[in-house]
Amino acid sequence: MKSTSILILCWIMLTLPPAMAQHPFSADSVALLKATWNFLDVAPGVTWKQAHLKEKELFHSNQNINILDTKLKNRRVSFGFVSADTPGDSVRKLIPTSDLLTKAGAVAAVNGTFFFVKQKGSEDQIKLDGVVLDSTFYTPGKPLMEHKQAAITIRKRKVTIERAPTSEPGRQYGWDKKLSAPNVMVTGPLLVWDGETVPLQKNAFNDNRHPRTAACITREKHLILLTADGRNAQAEGLSLHELAFLLKQLRCERAVNLDGGGSSTMVISGQPYKGVVNMPSDNKMFDHLGERPVSNAIYIRKK
Repeated sequence: MKSTSILILCWIMLTLPPAMAQHPFSADSVALLKATWNFLDVAPGVTWKQAHLKEKELFHSNQNINILDTKLKNRRVSFGFVSADTPGDSVRKLIPTSDLLTKAGAVAAVNGTFFFVKQKGSEDQIKLDGVVLDSTFYTPGKPLMEHKQAAITIRKRKVTIERAPTSEPGRQYGWDKKLSAPNVMVTGPLLVWDGETVPLQKNAFNDNRHPRTAACITREKHLILLTADGRNAQAEGLSLHELAFLLKQLRCERAVNLDGGGSSTMVISGQPYKGVVNMPSDNKMFDHLGERPVSNAIYIRKK
């Protein structure tokens, strides 16, 4: 991979408002400016960027961040979801993201939705080519959880991030069934909407640092897929507040969280370790071998 800090510096400089000096994360904006990013073109118009900040310069912590970046109008690739299951399966499955990459014949992928560990299958709606493999699981009488309030949709070449129409409890159930796109992945929490960070509930999942996976659509209509490693002294992970700030600095117009923790995985075809380029934490080590079986993934495939 090539190394550069100039391209990323110019990229992030455009995001900084005049009052950034007063922003609580202003030092972290500077850390992103100064970071050395390695980059590699992994397919026509698809760039993989990686940075390991090892001096506690980002959020006063060490971080290892991987990014996939491509234009939504890139006609040399397609986007899609791939599931461990197929319609009609009598036994549900979980398989590693690297195997999902192979199943899709893709060049790059990240893990997708939250899933059930015991009975397997996605906890929220996953629809592939018009076929609903899993429906969103609701708890009657309880407010809709944040990870059920947003979705990534794909219709032909159009990738969008959608949100539930209202935050009032009891009025959101079934919102995702109305999404007409043939490919739907319900996930969350929603992190950025119309260029602004979204207020999040106060809880350990949002406030504590964990490995994270996210997707965003930038102002320039790029798709960004991102992983931030965690649960290790060399990569401490991000709170969702920190992740939202980071995504906003990357010029995300809309951004959503995907399943994280030990599930957070980015894979790129042709790379060592079955293509795993981040440091998945399921083996409690800082290496490429800690991949966890998951229910589905979002991929980029070369045409």
